[in-house]
Amino acid sequence: MTDESAPTSDDAVAQLSEPTPSTSLVPRASTRTVWTLFALSVGVLALAARNGAGWEFAGALRVDGLTAVMWVVVTFFSGIVHSYSRRYMAGDRHIDRFYYRVLGFTLVVMTLTAADHVALFAAAWLAMGLLMASLIGHVREWEQARAASALARRYFLASSGLLAASLALLAWATGATTLTGIFGALEGVSRTVGLVAAGGIVLAAVIQSALFPFHNWLLSSMTAPTPASALMHAGFVNAGGILLTRFAPVVADHLAVMSLVVLFGAVSALLGQAMILVQTDVKRKLGCSTIAQMGFMILQCGLGFFAAAIAHLVLHGFYKAYLFLSSGAAVEQAVPRDEKQTHLGFSGVAVSLLTAVGGGVLFGVLTGKATSLELNSGTILTLVVVLTTLTAARDILRRSTLPASVRFVSAPLVVLTAISGYAIAFNAVSTMLSGVPMTHVSTEMTIAHYLVVALFVGAYLVAELGWYHSSKRLYVTLLNLSQPDPNTVLTDKEDYNDA
Repeated sequence: MTDESAPTSDDAVAQLSEPTPSTSLVPRASTRTVWTLFALSVGVLALAARNGAGWEFAGALRVDGLTAVMWVVVTFFSGIVHSYSRRYMAGDRHIDRFYYRVLGFTLVVMTLTAADHVALFAAAWLAMGLLMASLIGHVREWEQARAASALARRYFLASSGLLAASLALLAWATGATTLTGIFGALEGVSRTVGLVAAGGIVLAAVIQSALFPFHNWLLSSMTAPTPASALMHAGFVNAGGILLTRFAPVVADHLAVMSLVVLFGAVSALLGQAMILVQTDVKRKLGCSTIAQMGFMILQCGLGFFAAAIAHLVLHGFYKAYLFLSSGAAVEQAVPRDEKQTHLGFSGVAVSLLTAVGGGVLFGVLTGKATSLELNSGTILTLVVVLTTLTAARDILRRSTLPASVRFVSAPLVVLTAISGYAIAFNAVSTMLSGVPMTHVSTEMTIAHYLVVALFVGAYLVAELGWYHSSKRLYVTLLNLSQPDPNTVLTDKEDYNDA
């Protein structure tokens, strides 16, 4: 949305004029700068892959495998947003301000992923949040945009405060002012101090990644221009996974904290997916999807698979950036119609089950997450993949209008190809992160893990048996949980009542 002035009840339905290209040099220069940074980041990634070591700069910055991967991802997404915005934001009188903030956001995130000094890391985290809050409220003439920006800013300030306090506590306990120094001196930190610091880091991560119950800022951010939303959902919310991966030596040292991370991730993954069912707004559906995907990413961190979480955020970033930038194409005026679904029958059920089992086996073997018969964190993640694969396979078979023989071959092929692609990405990211401390941690099973298994199996049964269709209480609960702050709702239907 790039309207130059706030809509009123008198002119809300007025015809918008064709936007005129901006004569400013800022969009062009900013776009070229970001694509240049992308090319340089690819070079850094190649050097990191070849040498397998990091580079330190005056105790302030350290470029390692995680930094190189995130630099490539961040600059690529930012470059796409920059290029897309050249036309999308044309005619916006604040286009220069928009580009300054998007470029600044890109540079701040690059600084964050390379920061080694605790003060620089905390400052970059704060600046990242403030810049995103500013992008959410880009159209300052809209009262709702200002409210959404203020709401997001409060969340981000709370996240930054928690992170800064945790870093200060660790610096005080270890006497070190760099992350590498802190990680090297963790053995001398008391369990109480470590637990408090780890808890603060986890809370900072889940707030920034919009996990339940801190998801309201994301659902209330729809006033942001679509390119800013793409940058938010493809990049900004991933900061939680990056933070937990960077501080894995601190977080993974406490089983209680890791169990809490597992619960945060599992509940958000299931809740986000359920909230999609009651949404009609395109962008809000994507917002609920992001909550679900971030929950799955954080769940992987809690299970000890930090490298897998990074692979997940990379793939999710590509997927969500595309969906947001193409969201306008999903809006059309059409007569509501019932989608016909094909009855599966015995053959369809059998194909779905075989696809799910085969997907789970392929996932476990290619990623090494389930290489033993013991029940462990890898087994739990594989079980989640099996249930997800089963749902996806049955949905494809039900909705496809192709002949049965083609459906029974194409559905497993599509699903197994997707799992293989994820495995390739996971192995590539794992190789790049081999020098980053504790990107894979073996975690003990706790009651939280068994509870997660019960939650996912229960959610699958509810969805499969269609119980959510007949429960008004569940519908109302999900609808209430997925509501944005009322002060941030951009339009009411009364605004368009010109009778």
